[in-house]
Amino acid sequence: MVISESKLDIKAEIALQREFFATGKTKSYEFRKTQLEKLERLIKEHDQIILDALHQDLRKPAIEAFGSEVLVTTSEIKYILKHLRAWMKPQKVSTPLNLFPSSSYIHTEPLGVVLIVAPWNYPFSLTIQPLLGAIAAGNCAILKPSEHTPNTSRVIAQIINNNFDPSFITVIEGGIETNQALLAEKFDHIFFTGGTAIGKIVMAAAAKHLTPVTLELGGKSPCIVDATCDLEITAKRIIWGKFYNCGQTCIAPDYLLVQKSIKPILLEKLISYIKTFFGDNPQQSADLGRIVNERQFDRLVGLLDEGKILIGGQHDRGDRYIAPTLIDQVSPDAKVMADEIFGPILPILEYDQIEEAIALVNAQPKPLALYLFSKNEQLQQRIVQEVAYGGGCFNDIILHVGNPELPFGGVGNSGIGNYHGKASFDTFSHRKSILKNSFRFDLKWRYPPYTMSLETLKKFI
Repeated sequence: MVISESKLDIKAEIALQREFFATGKTKSYEFRKTQLEKLERLIKEHDQIILDALHQDLRKPAIEAFGSEVLVTTSEIKYILKHLRAWMKPQKVSTPLNLFPSSSYIHTEPLGVVLIVAPWNYPFSLTIQPLLGAIAAGNCAILKPSEHTPNTSRVIAQIINNNFDPSFITVIEGGIETNQALLAEKFDHIFFTGGTAIGKIVMAAAAKHLTPVTLELGGKSPCIVDATCDLEITAKRIIWGKFYNCGQTCIAPDYLLVQKSIKPILLEKLISYIKTFFGDNPQQSADLGRIVNERQFDRLVGLLDEGKILIGGQHDRGDRYIAPTLIDQVSPDAKVMADEIFGPILPILEYDQIEEAIALVNAQPKPLALYLFSKNEQLQQRIVQEVAYGGGCFNDIILHVGNPELPFGGVGNSGIGNYHGKASFDTFSHRKSILKNSFRFDLKWRYPPYTMSLETLKKFI
């Protein structure tokens, strides 16, 4: 059953989940394990339906859609199932000698009823992956898929609402009014993935209830290319990562910073790989997706009138098609450098000394990702030390998101909090600190009237 916005009683849904959470059923390992296994099975059973919906919404190539939406999600489930029992165990920690004979440990417990608001660019995986952490940590959850990808939203609702108890997990579809109604309610955690502007609205709404938030946002993720790199592989990986999902990836390289001496050769190779990957007429390529809607299309076309287009620039509004585009001779003050592009347009800037590149990156809000192509390990460490960003790669693009051992998230304007793997479990858990003492010893000096002198106590400093 798909719950429509017009018939929805959001307060009743939340109350239902709070009542179920209070039973304690979600807290057992067996319950969490069973629900994760069930979800994995359902995803596999519906994989073709999911791929069809993604193609309808975004014209995603099947390989890209399967890898970045289905496989990444089932792989995460397998990883969580492998480690969940260990994550749930109380963690014993050391206790200072002055607290003898007590012992200390940390107990993780679920937060309660959580809200997950998902984006449209990876509409299946970025809805379900946070849910995995919520289930693993023992929470109930309300999911709000993006209305901009209605076919995928509908499939998610069918999979979840037809197979799970709504008092445990439910999907609520709808537009802005539904989002506003949900954000007006009190949750125990809100997990939002989307743009920075909407992230601020979510955080403001959450603040009214002192609800903690995880904000997975975005920003202008730079890609720095140093003269020591392998130019052939560098060009190939940049073009792949930038135009994956038609550039609609929050961690896609948003602009290139290329060392001046290698720029002419790199540009030739970038152009060559666009042609190799997508042919002379990319609009006919089955391997290039489409812009999600006309509003985003119009915004992106408005960025094409500055700088020098080296390749691309063609567009077709009726097909929501924009050719893979490289723009040279771009000023740092150009429109295309003002906000996250989120489309198949790649501006190229040059630098002479690395200090110039670092200064340009640091002059902007902290990005979600940063990429450096260089064989110079000292430069790699310098970038780590001198530039703040969420995460990234050296000599590759995007792949850091595929390692569940690496927490994924932004910093500053690019996000608050992180997830993936153990980080997802931690995000949806409260770490309860417990000190356990014994009745066998009860030192009198801690109680009034105090007999220990201040001088004696200072010896412990």
